[in-house]
Amino acid sequence: VQLQASGGGLVQAGGSLRLSCAVSGRPYSSHAVGWFRQAPGKERDFVAAIRWGYGTTYYADSVKGRFTISRDRAENTVYLQMNSVKPEDTAVYYCAFAKGGLSTIPTGYNYWGQGTQVTVSS
Repeated sequence: VQLQASGGGLVQAGGSLRLSCAVSGRPYSSHAVGWFRQAPGKERDFVAAIRWGYGTTYYADSVKGRFTISRDRAENTVYLQMNSVKPEDTAVYYCAFAKGGLSTIPTGYNYWGQGTQVTVSS
């Protein structure tokens, strides 16, 4: 499995951005794709995750109500729609693939994309 994250950039506070994660291979229904983010000098934090088959989603409290994760199974792509962004959302965003299903911790994921930078200006 390979993942390719894209869509990062510079956005003003209060604005929107959509990240994409292209997944190679054929994910099974029980698999999951998650988004994590890592700011300089900080740990990699969970943002959101979606179960491939059922579309079940889970969000970190810090983004709940502002970010939406979705997937297009025909295109093998997972999206992270980021609305009402804040300066504290600034980080490198990574998508990751979990064979074991939904997880909120990095060690629950087996494959990682290369990351895409999101910078929110105040």
